Amino acid sequence: MIRSRSFLPLLAAALLLAACTQSSPETANSATLPPPPEVPGPDLMALADSNAARLLLAYGRQYPGQEVLLQTRLGNMRIRLYDDTPVHTANFLLLSRKGVFDESVFNRVVQGFAIQGGGSERRTVAMRSYRLPPEIRPQHFHKRGALAMARYDGEVNPGKLSSNNDFYIVQGEKMTPGQARASAPRPLTPEQVQAYATLGGTPGLDGQYTVFGEVVEGLDIIDKIANEPVGMDMWPVQDVGIKVKVLK
Repeated sequence: MIRSRSFLPLLAAALLLAACTQSSPETANSATLPPPPEVPGPDLMALADSNAARLLLAYGRQYPGQEVLLQTRLGNMRIRLYDDTPVHTANFLLLSRKGVFDESVFNRVVQGFAIQGGGSERRTVAMRSYRLPPEIRPQHFHKRGALAMARYDGEVNPGKLSSNNDFYIVQGEKMTPGQARASAPRPLTPEQVQAYATLGGTPGLDGQYTVFGEVVEGLDIIDKIANEPVGMDMWPVQDVGIKVKVLK
């Protein structure tokens, strides 16, 4: 079985640091069913590295959103999206409303680190592999429950451009102040040090990836997903499908 390429950020460094488908027959009246309503926003096939920021910013202003509900068979997470990461937030809202995430699963799960979603082997929504400019803010960090976008690493992506659909949610582990400061590639505020001590997280990723939201309800679902048995590729043995609904 072909698996989607993994984007899980800096996995090795972070760890060192501390089916055939069967189509259903058409019904007799399937041709009479009305087409699904068209979702406003940019054509996903028209988005590219060169225009994504401009088109997504305009979309975000016209169709704003602050919260989404991420639903799985193991439970739901309510996620608040940040206002000061407008490109990433607008992109996540657009893909949620277009149904892109509804065809995806959590495709890479590393217990004690993060759960990565957005990957799919059965995507029907046509879209290009555009990338997003980084919106890395010092006040947003990789505490437990942080929502961030994955990306290609190394020389192929010196600008730290984010993937458009591969996101991850931090599980992490609690750390002493000394451990957190030693792991982080940038200075931590006292509040961030305290969060890593009381909530946990992965400070080794701070400043490297765009954090654009956080789980505000359902943190325990992260642990349930992280506890799922996985194969050698870290893909859960039993798929954990995703549905995302924009709440407001």
